[in-house]
Amino acid sequence: MPVIFVNYRSGDEEFTATLVERELSRRFGDEKVFRASKSISPGSKFPQEILTAVRSCSVLLAVIGPRWLEARSADGGPALEDPEDWIRREILEAFDMGAVVIPVLVGKTVRLKREELPAALRELADCQYRRLNHRNAESDLSRLAEDLGRIVPELGRQAEKDASRKARPQKVVNHRQRGGIGNVQGDFTGTFVSEPQGPVHAGSGHLYQAGAQHLAPQISGDGTQIGYVGDNHGTVNQERGGTGPSDSER
Repeated sequence: MPVIFVNYRSGDEEFTATLVERELSRRFGDEKVFRASKSISPGSKFPQEILTAVRSCSVLLAVIGPRWLEARSADGGPALEDPEDWIRREILEAFDMGAVVIPVLVGKTVRLKREELPAALRELADCQYRRLNHRNAESDLSRLAEDLGRIVPELGRQAEKDASRKARPQKVVNHRQRGGIGNVQGDFTGTFVSEPQGPVHAGSGHLYQAGAQHLAPQISGDGTQIGYVGDNHGTVNQERGGTGPSDSER
């Protein structure tokens, strides 16, 4: 279940809500952060999913921009006065469940005043807020994440564990290749043979093994020179292509 619920109004800072959710998901894990348009699967029942998520969260972040208070309902009245307004409902559910509610004021949005809010929502004006300015987005988001790590110990422990794992030096494995053909750890390509104990042939055509006394050039039936190789403990002689002396010249 999500730990952080991102509350925002369509038409007012959706981009910022997405930015907040993505950064917190990166830090704490995607499953820990709920944002309706991301977290509700197609075909799911919207009211049920929303209420389940907000009732299980520990923190609700109310993303508030300059148009948040101005939003209107279908009948033309203030949206926050409408009992069916989802922004209102989500915030009230969070208060009822004892979750921590943090207003996130975007840019130059002024702090909420009690008299501007419906009676049911005036508690929101008393909640300590955080500000997110796009010019300082990185530092503002880091501060918000640190706050959440302190408020919810589960998140703080997870963040510390992830940071420790990333900082841990990678184990270096020394591998001794004793033989084989192909790529070796991406450092070699083509044919790779280590410590050969038998015949080795890196070219094309037939391979014959003979003692050192038989390593003189020989001619195959098709007129090409045959390559011979010894026991691989000394000099390896290999030749490809070319022509040697004819039968009449030997």
